[in-house]
Amino acid sequence: MEDIKAVQFENGRLKLIDQRILPARFEYWYTDTEEGVFEAIRTMIVRGAPAIGGAAAYGVYFALRESGNDAQAFIGRCRHLISARPTAVNLEWSVLRMMRKAEECGYDPDTLLEEAHIIVREDEEMNRKLSEIGLQVIRRGDTILTHCNAGALATCGWGTALGVIRSAHESGLGIKVYADETRPRLQGARLTAWELKEAGIPATLIPDSAAATLIRDGKIDLIILGADRISADGDVANKLGTFALSVVAKAYGVPFYSAAPTSTIDFSMKDGKDIPIEERDADEVRMIEGVQIAPEGMPVYNPSFDVTPHENVTGIITEKGIIRPPFDKNIERIRNGENL
Repeated sequence: MEDIKAVQFENGRLKLIDQRILPARFEYWYTDTEEGVFEAIRTMIVRGAPAIGGAAAYGVYFALRESGNDAQAFIGRCRHLISARPTAVNLEWSVLRMMRKAEECGYDPDTLLEEAHIIVREDEEMNRKLSEIGLQVIRRGDTILTHCNAGALATCGWGTALGVIRSAHESGLGIKVYADETRPRLQGARLTAWELKEAGIPATLIPDSAAATLIRDGKIDLIILGADRISADGDVANKLGTFALSVVAKAYGVPFYSAAPTSTIDFSMKDGKDIPIEERDADEVRMIEGVQIAPEGMPVYNPSFDVTPHENVTGIITEKGIIRPPFDKNIERIRNGENL
């Protein structure tokens, strides 16, 4: 399988795989403005916390280029970029890191562009490392359930949860995968299934509501999925439906892992109660690919994410090691620069 690069910079432009149209078509989408990056994130041309962070880094570079020597205009554009989506912490983390670099380098565009390249390279390196570490939790012949998409499409390279799965497959562990379709935007059906098929990994696509039955019937050995924000006590914000999976997994003794680079940990957030949860457009539920499936004007509750309490999490797979209980103490160790 050729490596998928969801976020690239080419000839002065940001080059993104347009994830709204996969798997029917594979096309790139281009922009060279901060507003373009904002719209790409908001409309989910690019999605997945690490990939959003990578794209946003280039958005800050464009913001500096567009602002000239006006520091206040630059700051305003950066704040605008942060507002594109509220839940994934990598967006704010990346923008703030780029803003600090801009101040340090005297607002030199070339230095800021190199910092964006570094953020993208670092993310792929972290993903590959955490994927190797994640092999510790997989036994030969395991059947793994995953939810939403946490593969190369969601990152700057290789993937997190799906990166662990890819590493297990390439290590010859003989794994099998069940992928939730992940309503309402069907990231599992459209993106994860596509990545699994491209990689030649034995996999089966299932309706979200089938997962509990498979877990109950002993068909799932472990669950690995990604994260959009992890609080300092180990609560995990991830795609809607993650919390429900964690409850069933805990009831039936199935190990439940989140895989994410440490850039996804929000050390400033004490617990998951304060994680902002994005609510998206009602038509994502009322319609599929422009086809109406519910009464027009029907009220809809469409949160994009939910929060899984750390009590339901077996471990968090990172490039610094696997964080296990007590999560707060071990996350603090990572904050202090330790490996686990």
